[in-house]
This record gives sequence, structure tokens and C-alpha cells, in this order.
Amino acid sequence: MARRARCTIEDFTDLVGQLDEVARSNHRNYAKFTVSAKTFAYLWPQTSTVGLRQTIAEQLALVAERPATFEIQFTSGDFGWVVVHLNKVRRDELAELTFEAWRLTAPEPLVIARADRLPH
Repeated sequence: MARRARCTIEDFTDLVGQLDEVARSNHRNYAKFTVSAKTFAYLWPQTSTVGLRQTIAEQLALVAERPATFEIQFTSGDFGWVVVHLNKVRRDELAELTFEAWRLTAPEPLVIARADRLPH
């Protein structure tokens, strides 16, 4: 059985850095990532976890499928934030989740210009 490569904080920051108009603000215990002043991701270095905006349906599906990898963080309006344990996901999976969080948050012109190009 082949071992799956696990993600690191550097993988996450590299993926986020490939997305358009992302700003990072560092706080005492976490970093916040925004696009057009709207938050789409959090990073907690001490626990090697990230929080990503998702649809509520996606949040529930991820947690139900792999509760050791994903946790419910909170819900806000139509969105369900999910905590991702970086050492339990592959980079391609993290790229999709990060891109979706960005796409759910970014203004429509940015989303249209980016199309479906995932970070890699």
C-alpha cells in the first residue's frame, strides 16, 4: 500500500499564495487570510491546522466521512467552516478545499477571471 504524502504549513501557505489578491494578517496564535477584506481561511501553526470556509453541505460531508481529519469549526450564514488537520490530507485535496474557500469568498470578477484553475 502506497503511503500518502501529508501536508505541512508550507504546503498551505504555498497554495494560498497562488490565489489572486490574498492578504495575510498575523495574530498572536493564528494567521488570517482574506480576499477583498473577507476572510476565507485561518492557520493555527501550533496545531498544524487550518480553518476553511465551505458550504454547510460540504462541511457536514467532510466531517462525516473523515472525522479524524476534519472538524466542524462553526457555521455563519450559508457557510460551514471546517478545521483541516494538515498532516492528514494530501496536497491535491488541500488545494481543492483551499480554492473552494477562496472561490466562495472572492468577488465575482476575480472568480470569473480565475475560472477553475486550482493552485498546485
